[in-house]
Amino acid sequence: MLHFSILGALEIRTSAGKAEIPGDLQRSLIQVLLVSEGRSVSGETLAEEMWGDSAPDNQANALQAHISRLRRRLKSLEPDSPVSRLSTHPSGYRLTVAAGELDADEFVKKIAEAETLLAARPERAAELLRQALGMWRGPAFGHFPGGAVCRLAGARYEEQRLRAMELLFDAELRVGRHARILAELNEAHISNPLRERFCEQFMIALYRSGRQADALDAYRRMWRRLSDEIGVLPSPSLRGVEHAILSHAPELTPGDDCPVSQSA
Repeated sequence: MLHFSILGALEIRTSAGKAEIPGDLQRSLIQVLLVSEGRSVSGETLAEEMWGDSAPDNQANALQAHISRLRRRLKSLEPDSPVSRLSTHPSGYRLTVAAGELDADEFVKKIAEAETLLAARPERAAELLRQALGMWRGPAFGHFPGGAVCRLAGARYEEQRLRAMELLFDAELRVGRHARILAELNEAHISNPLRERFCEQFMIALYRSGRQADALDAYRRMWRRLSDEIGVLPSPSLRGVEHAILSHAPELTPGDDCPVSQSA
């Protein structure tokens, strides 16, 4: 069994340890096959991902050579496997990856499971989300994002990572752990200054920590940033949190029977 990691620099691990995939073109090839989630990828797409506008004159032959090279490399990592993971189809090429072998797939599954548990079992949801976020070793694909297909996939995974952070903070707030996550929330808010949900959660955590003035100051700074940088007003949800803080709304009080909502 192999384990493929793309939540960070590309890694392939076997029972014996980390396996090297030498060369940028080989890394580009396996990355685009991995993010295609078991679907066939056309030769044209693979070539575009590997070479962009610098494709060689003998592009088809060059691609076939790289396919053969990767197939041999993967086979060498699983010498007892009766079939090749990398197969050829009329529509292109497909890499077979079983359940549990790709970190990005496991990351997405953990988020989905946590989301279903958030209302009824927020502590378990928080545990799953911390496990999921702990799978990241750096930006998707590290410092080698590849071509357009991989860059789009990387952006999609990054959005899911931010969503997982939002869900985690929601879960922690539901069980009254506002003090525990204040530093994490502050970092998330600073790192994503136009993402309003982090600001909402940060304001709630500050308010619950007895720092109402700081919570309202965070709102004012967010208001100015939204106005100055993109010319919009805070969303109804963010304005609702400010109003709830000013009126000391009971829904801001932590408790199992009083979950934090998007509209606070």
